Parts: sequence; structure tokens; C-alpha cells
Amino acid sequence: MVKIRLLKSLDRLFGTVLIHLIRKPEVKPLPQPKSILFIRPGGIGDAVHLLPAIAALKEKYPDGSITILAEKRNSAIFSLCRAVDRTFCYDSLRELAGALRSTYDIVIDTEQWHRLSAIIARMTRAPVLIGYATNQRKRMFTHTVSYSHETYEKSSFFSLLEPLGITDSLGSSGPFLTVPERAVDAAVDKIAAYSDRPFVTLFPGASIPERRWGTENFRELAMRLHSGGVAVVVVGGRGDAEAGEKITAGGIGLNLAGCTSLAETAAVLSKSRVLVSGDSGVLHIAEALDVPTVSLFGPGIENKWAPRGVHHIVLNRHLDCSPCTKFGYTPRCKNGARCLSDIGIDEVANAVLDLLKSVPWEKNRRSEQIP
Repeated sequence: MVKIRLLKSLDRLFGTVLIHLIRKPEVKPLPQPKSILFIRPGGIGDAVHLLPAIAALKEKYPDGSITILAEKRNSAIFSLCRAVDRTFCYDSLRELAGALRSTYDIVIDTEQWHRLSAIIARMTRAPVLIGYATNQRKRMFTHTVSYSHETYEKSSFFSLLEPLGITDSLGSSGPFLTVPERAVDAAVDKIAAYSDRPFVTLFPGASIPERRWGTENFRELAMRLHSGGVAVVVVGGRGDAEAGEKITAGGIGLNLAGCTSLAETAAVLSKSRVLVSGDSGVLHIAEALDVPTVSLFGPGIENKWAPRGVHHIVLNRHLDCSPCTKFGYTPRCKNGARCLSDIGIDEVANAVLDLLKSVPWEKNRRSEQIP
């Protein structure tokens, strides 16, 4: 979090000044690209929502090499996308320099607001530079597109491909993540106790406290599911391990929080009947794997981030103060995050049971994927 705040501070201090000192690029004809760079700083959720657009670009230009310039916190997600050839980290000076040493025919900056990524895009000197015209950053691009808080994020990313003649193809269904076999094997070993029975996955974590439903709520939910004969698995990072222990205490579930890599977490989700989560990267990974979800929304913008489809149930109190997240920032809540705490355990449990009844269980559920 310190590094994230530092990057934002640098953007505010230097981005506005630098962007006016750098010469605007000239508009040139679209080439037949051999090398394409996507710039995607930010969290896991943004990265997951970008993957369908990357796959669509690869489909149009199958011989084009695709490079990603990401952050360390979201870079692992791109290893689960077959269309990506290599990934550099935006917040590593050595890797950033490595990315800038390469030559690109097209650079697509998928950052929505900050200016430094637009400056980096301009520094590549690519003949085609595409990005959002949300502020002064538009000076750095040869082609710009608009951005709205109310537009579904996958569709927003697809709009960046419009200058290349690629339209939104989100009508296609099915998973769009590739889970490596070694991660599947590791996950199968860890959930061996549930190899012959369906289970529900719980993710109690979130990047900020305002997006957490609460350990005690997840504990009560786990107890109700367990008493009804539904197995429970908790996933998350090391910071979620203690919550996972409390939720599964007394043998009512399996705690894998802090015990799996991101790829292994994806593999566990791919075997799951349902995921229960707040607005999180794990939620978006489950959606990308075509796993039914019950998602708890409040601070985040449901229209932009919530999973869509008949196998996804979104619970949202729609209070007057929510959503409160703007420009990627959620203010500290003075009301105890009522938008989430007011969502009842009965409501969540019933939503899970509804999905368990409506979506048949496949004992050997596979994580099918598209490139």
C-alpha cells in the first residue's frame, strides 16, 4: 500500500507538469502489428477484466506478440492468459527499463486516470498510442476513447480496441483464464478431502476494510452451510489466514488462506460450486472461470464491477451513501460500512442455496478456457 500511495503522489506531483512538457505524437496510419504493449497498473480486478480484450486482439492479430507492463500486485494474473507472451513490472525500474528497450507497433494504456502511464506510453515512441481521454493524459495518445464510471469495465476495456476496428465481443460465454496443470494438481491435493463432494468457497478478504463483510458473518455463514451438509473452503492471502482459521474453527471447513498461490487459488475456485465474496480480485477470477458467485456490493460501483449472468447473484443495499468509490479511491466510512453490514446472513445463505439448486454439480469440473 505504501508503494501504491507513492506512485499516486508522484503522479500528482510530476505527472501534470511532465505531460505538458512532452511533445504530442503525430497521428500515423495503423500498421499490421508485430509487437503490441498493454499497460495495466492497478489491482487484480482490473487485470482480469482486461483479459477478454487481450484475447480479442490476439484473435485479430494472431502473429502479433503481446507484452504486458503491469504492477507486481497484479502481474501474476497475466500468466493465466494464453494470449500474453511476456510480462514486465511497472513498479520495478529494471523491468520498466526492459519494457522500454523494446519496439512496439501499438501501445494501449489501459490506466483510467493517472498520467505517468500515459507518459510511459509516449516514451515508447510507438506509431499508434491508444488511451483514455480522461484528463491531460489525452495529449500523449494518437487515438483516444472516452471513459465512464457507469460502463461495465470489460466493455470499457474493449472500447480501447475500437481504433483498431475491434468491437465488443462480450456476448461469448465460457471461462477466459487458463489454469496451469501444476496448479490444478496442487489444488487437488489440498482439497483432497472434498474430492467426491461439492463445496462452496468463501473469500473474507478485501483490499480495504470498507469492503469486508466481516469474519463473524462469514463464520456464521460457514456454520449454516456446514449444518446443511455443504462443505466450505476458505481462500485468501496470508493476511486472511487468521480470519480463515476463525471461520473454519471446529472442523466446519477447510482453511487454505495463505496456503495457495494465485494460480492455485484459481484452481480451487475452478472446482468450486459457488464463491461468496465482496467486491474483490478473487470475485473477478471466479467470474472469469465461469464459477457461480454471490457477491456483496456497497462501496464499489455495481454497474461497473459486479459479475453478470443468471449464475451470479449480487447483494446490494443501495444506500444513499453508496457507491462511494470514485476514481479508484474509497473514503473511510464513518457509518461502519452499513452498506455491507446490513446484508443479512440469511440472505447470503439463501442466495448460495439457490445457486446450488440451479447449477448442477460436475464431479470432475474442468477449468475450460479460451486463449
